[in-house]
This record gives sequence, structure tokens and C-alpha cells, in this order.
Amino acid sequence: MRGKRTLKRKAFFVDEGAVRRARRTLGVASDGEAVRLALDRVNEGDRFWTFMARSGGRLKPGSIRRP
Repeated sequence: MRGKRTLKRKAFFVDEGAVRRARRTLGVASDGEAVRLALDRVNEGDRFWTFMARSGGRLKPGSIRRP
């Protein structure tokens, strides 16, 4: 996770198998970490696709540096 964040307690129902698979895939120890990291990844993907839609094919190959 990036920087310090404010966490808020939420109560909701989730598929236990999905959380278990997410924990294994993401390599984290707790359900909370799995949920937070999964949400981070979803938001990151959304930002990426928003950027791609805005760029509209105007980027030249090699114009973006890898981190």
C-alpha cells in the first residue's frame, strides 16, 4: 500500500473461497490485507484503462519509461 491511509471498518458478506484464493494469489497473510490489496489493484487497473482511453492511440512506441 502507498503511504499512510485511514482505514474504516466495514461489514459485508464475501465468498470465503474467493478471499482464500485472493490471499494465495496476492501472497498475503490475512483476509483484510487481501481485500485491501485487491481493491488497490482494481483501482490501479481502472486508472490505467482511463489513461489508455484518454491517450486514444496517440502514444508512440517507447514514449513511456518503465518504473
